[in-house]
Amino acid sequence: MNESGKQTGASGGVLIRGPAADDLAAARQDVLTRLNALDMAHCMRSSKGEDAAGRFVRFNLKAEQAAAWAPGHDTLQLCDTLRLATEHKPGDLTREIVLAMLMGPVAFEFPGIDELVSAVRIRRNIVQAARRTTLAFHTSQAERPRDCWAYREDSGFVILPGVSLLTALAKATQPEVSGTLYSFSCYRATEYVILLGIAQELAHCNPALLMQLQQRWAARPIMSGQFHEVFLREQGSMDEPLPPRYFVPGDRTWFRNPDAASSEASGYEGSWVIYLGAGLFSNFWKRHQPYTLTSKCLEIYQWRHALHLDAQGQERIDEAKVEALVAATQHDAAEVARILALMQRYREPRGVYRDGGCLDTTREFARWVCPGTADMVLPQE
Repeated sequence: MNESGKQTGASGGVLIRGPAADDLAAARQDVLTRLNALDMAHCMRSSKGEDAAGRFVRFNLKAEQAAAWAPGHDTLQLCDTLRLATEHKPGDLTREIVLAMLMGPVAFEFPGIDELVSAVRIRRNIVQAARRTTLAFHTSQAERPRDCWAYREDSGFVILPGVSLLTALAKATQPEVSGTLYSFSCYRATEYVILLGIAQELAHCNPALLMQLQQRWAARPIMSGQFHEVFLREQGSMDEPLPPRYFVPGDRTWFRNPDAASSEASGYEGSWVIYLGAGLFSNFWKRHQPYTLTSKCLEIYQWRHALHLDAQGQERIDEAKVEALVAATQHDAAEVARILALMQRYREPRGVYRDGGCLDTTREFARWVCPGTADMVLPQE
């Protein structure tokens, strides 16, 4: 994959460069062993190739398995089809991640097997952190644990001297750790969850880079567009969208509000989520009620019917009304089908509101992290 999200090579899957390209059989055995996936050998296809960037080995899910398990690159039912219990069995979560990557329509490219292994672990970390995250939704306020964080006007929330970045991130997002719910926007919440997943892997594979992150978050955190540029890769584009139901656990994606009027309400332009696997998306406000693709589409659709002006004349969304409307709609199969036909279209470009839906054309996931190949370049202050 290149930075524009275009496909590298002709058949997607997982592509590994470097010494692995010298011996296909050895690379295949190493990948399966290190991912604890030796029993997947029967359904994995491997090949060697060369392009302008050099030699590579490629691993894909065999076509017959892909067609049976995820027709049309629809990975949302993968766990049900294979009876994977990813919430209770970490090995099953790893299996879902690896299988979804192997059937990727765009190649997941790595400079070595170490980076592939770290990428899988980061995705697993992100999913597990997202499952534990519960926040207080607020569009204009933000809070953090005072024993870990301090707010500065010029830089936002920084971690206090001597506080571990991993501890600070967990306490800010996981009430089981802190005992308190803190206010976040959904976008900032995804940053914290992703950063925690990355930091946990860095503690294992690249402590030096973790120390750089620790120092950076004590001085000036990286946020918003800069966070995306520094820490994330993006597959797909408006011109070459990913299949609409193709997700890998640990992906970050955006559901757009396609209604012009209600999208003017602060915080309701859309919804940033983490794909948890098993057909579920993160619900940071009610973690025990994760979204399905259907329930997320229904919720965003009903925002338009819960729009009102507050006492100050500001656009607001009545969440209680949204919840009631969604509950009522779910009892009307014809209405659900009508709404999904509208919403499960690709989104339109920002600023355009004609006939697009809420599905994004791209997915975001972590960059490389291993010593010698990491491509997370922290900006100078």
